[in-house]
Amino acid sequence: MPNLPLPRRAVRRPSLNALTTRTALVIVAVAATACGTTAPPSASVAAPSTSPSESPRAAASATPAVGAIEHSTAATDVILRIEHGGGFVPIEFLANQAPEFTLYGNGVVVFQQAPTVVPEPDANGVVKGLPWRTASLDEDQVQELLEFALIQGGLGAARETYMSNGIADAPNTVFTIHAGGVDKTVAVNGLGIDTEAGPDVIARAAFARLAARLQDFDRGGSIGSDVYQPERYRGVLIERDAAAAGTLPWPWPLIKPGDFKPGAGNGNGEPVLPHRTMTATDVAALALTGIEGGVQGLTLGGPDGKTYGFILRPLLVDEAQ
Repeated sequence: MPNLPLPRRAVRRPSLNALTTRTALVIVAVAATACGTTAPPSASVAAPSTSPSESPRAAASATPAVGAIEHSTAATDVILRIEHGGGFVPIEFLANQAPEFTLYGNGVVVFQQAPTVVPEPDANGVVKGLPWRTASLDEDQVQELLEFALIQGGLGAARETYMSNGIADAPNTVFTIHAGGVDKTVAVNGLGIDTEAGPDVIARAAFARLAARLQDFDRGGSIGSDVYQPERYRGVLIERDAAAAGTLPWPWPLIKPGDFKPGAGNGNGEPVLPHRTMTATDVAALALTGIEGGVQGLTLGGPDGKTYGFILRPLLVDEAQ
């Protein structure tokens, strides 16, 4: 996992006591430019001088420097994340939904690259997802990114929901931040497809800048990263009416369809559909290649004589199932 190089521009570190006030003032100050564009600023991370094969740091600095934005340094603690949810999409996409960018306390980033080509199904309707990528930020880079999210990205002064002027079939963009004394999740409906001006136009422009930066974190692949190698996956099982072309035999002698249990749908990211945590060994039993990024459209013939659609996606280190 490459350790990305230091940003070339200076990193400003606001004091914790002044963070909330400064956030509000900066959001007001950038109102004029925010209303004029939603294009992302230039990336602050330079192209890496290290190769993807180099080992990452074991962890970020245990104690941030005096005056820095405080945050956890634990490897499984999320300090910044963006994901999408909702909207009118096929159930398979909902089952495969996952965060597009996550920054952990130790500086490790796991992200999905902005696709240049949408993966197409094969002759049997199977779609293999693009592999997730991972890299490591040093503490100065973590500080710069958190400051951008809190101030230029608007999260420091944001409320929890922005649903006015929403679009019923549009997804919600959901930001999560735990840093600088700010612990919140911000849900924004229809970000980037706003149909009219409103009282939240400045905030939405700030959120759009942050989303653009996080969703193209590696600037089209120009910043080095490694393929994310998950230790666990989520397998989702959907009963089908009949067998389809390319149906595979059930690959797990010790796993039964009844071992896939429906979730409670309590809003914590767990799918309502029957699902199960799968190990790398379980996934290897499928005898498929190129599924590090997950798979949709796979059809399995169950040992109970029924036919099932199977969906697989990697789990991140903070996800229980």
